Amino acid sequence: MKKLLGLMVMSGAVLGALFFLSNLARTSVAESTRGITLKPGTVIQDGSIVSVEYTLTDDGGAVIDTNVGKEPLTFIEGAGQIVKGLEQELLGLKVGDQKKVRVKPEEGYGLSDPAAFQEIPRDKIPPEGQKPGAMLMSKAPDGRTIPIRVHEVKDKTVVVDLNHPLAGKTLNFDVKIKDIKSAEAK
Repeated sequence: MKKLLGLMVMSGAVLGALFFLSNLARTSVAESTRGITLKPGTVIQDGSIVSVEYTLTDDGGAVIDTNVGKEPLTFIEGAGQIVKGLEQELLGLKVGDQKKVRVKPEEGYGLSDPAAFQEIPRDKIPPEGQKPGAMLMSKAPDGRTIPIRVHEVKDKTVVVDLNHPLAGKTLNFDVKIKDIKSAEAK
């Protein structure tokens, strides 16, 4: 009888906990679905949703990437969605502002890491990829696709560079602010 009573008490406690958690979850979902309203922002600040037009060049002036004439790049300021050096320089700008920003490697994609150079047996690399400068794609253990650049081809191995393609490079951005939104809870 004591065991049965103990089981009933435990069952009641478990049911009570489940009831509490399900109500808590419903309350949290209801609160989170209240919504967020996007309103025009006046200046870029942490949390702003920012849309920019940009051209990225290297130190020699060669264009690395641009979205001019295409969809703007949209990101949340302060969320680390773009390189740190550019993100910091955009704070305080307004819609229509233009700025040239020079980002050193330490504030961009980092310095080139010598430990990121690896030797792989040649038979593991497709023949068309066995040329210095060739770009290959590989899967990381977590499933992400990562670019690999062939650095050197030896008799039995290929030296690949696992650094980001822009690691060690100074980045020159020409940016125009197209839109700023601020998020407010309803």
